[in-house]
Amino acid sequence: MAQRFGGKYSPDAPDSPSEFRGKTRTRAGGRANVLFFVPIPLAIRAFTGDASQLALNLIAFGTLILAAWLTREGLKAHEAYDARKVAKRPAFPRKIAASLLTGGALFVAGFASGGLGLAPIVFAVAGTVLHSFAFGLDPLKDKGVEGIDAFQQSRVARAVDEAEDHLKAMKDAILRAQDRQMESRVARFANTVRDLARTVEEDPRDLAAARKYLGVYLLGARDATAKFADIYARTRDAQAKADYEALLTDLEQNFAARNKTMLLADRSDLDIEIDVLRERLAREGVRTE
Repeated sequence: MAQRFGGKYSPDAPDSPSEFRGKTRTRAGGRANVLFFVPIPLAIRAFTGDASQLALNLIAFGTLILAAWLTREGLKAHEAYDARKVAKRPAFPRKIAASLLTGGALFVAGFASGGLGLAPIVFAVAGTVLHSFAFGLDPLKDKGVEGIDAFQQSRVARAVDEAEDHLKAMKDAILRAQDRQMESRVARFANTVRDLARTVEEDPRDLAAARKYLGVYLLGARDATAKFADIYARTRDAQAKADYEALLTDLEQNFAARNKTMLLADRSDLDIEIDVLRERLAREGVRTE
């Protein structure tokens, strides 16, 4: 089926922000995916020797596949960490574990080829170091959580994670409609929701005001998306599409308004803190301009 493509310079270009706003190229593809093909020679070589070489080469092969998967997942976790202004370090250091597994797999492969000696050790050290240089280390410390109550921060993290789950479900559901325009529309709505989530992350005190938006309203949007996708995939009902798009517009406006209100409240708190500090300085005889 032909699809009509639009963009910034198209005659019917929408006024709403681009679905790609704030997006960066993922690092979880390319080099990380190549790692899944690197161990293939070990699988081939496993069947050219005796039973011990078969076992050792297959162990090395499986370990390298596991290391490749951990590397890709570690890159995804690192990207999620970088995308948030307030984030905790990953609970499990996937990339570091992948580096160690790579070194261990190369040691086993070297041992299978020539027995215990200097070569397997060199392979192990080189593999561990080169993997670490190529893909980096996992984040080893939290960021942006200084001075924030740990319990409150954990509540915010759970609320944001729940919101991300709902957004992912919406993205998966709208694919069933096979309508590129609505896929882009859902992506733009997701950007607005994430703006609200980032505001809450920066100031966990806003969670009480935003919880209904990140929970109840977003859950309703997820369910409505699933129902629309199923109906539209069968009937291509133009009225259903218009109604669903209107719903997304209303939700987006409400999410944006809530975010703006919280930002203004944060600014008011800052102004109050500045005024109080200036009054204290004035009482101490310190002049402020």
